[in-house]
Amino acid sequence: MYVINSECIKCGACAGVCPVGAITEGDTQYNIDENCVDCGTCADTCPVSAISAGE
Repeated sequence: MYVINSECIKCGACAGVCPVGAITEGDTQYNIDENCVDCGTCADTCPVSAISAGE
C-alpha cells in the first residue's frame, strides 16, 4: 500500500487520479486507505514526491 507523508501540500492531484477512490482529504494532508491497489498512479502524479510505497 502506498502512503502519503507530511510533505503533502494538499493539492488533491493524487485523489483525482486514484482509480479506486482510496485517497481522501484529511485535516493536514491527504490519506490513502486500505482500498489501495498499489498501482502507483498517485505517486507518479504527486508534484512534491510526498507519496511512496509503504510496508
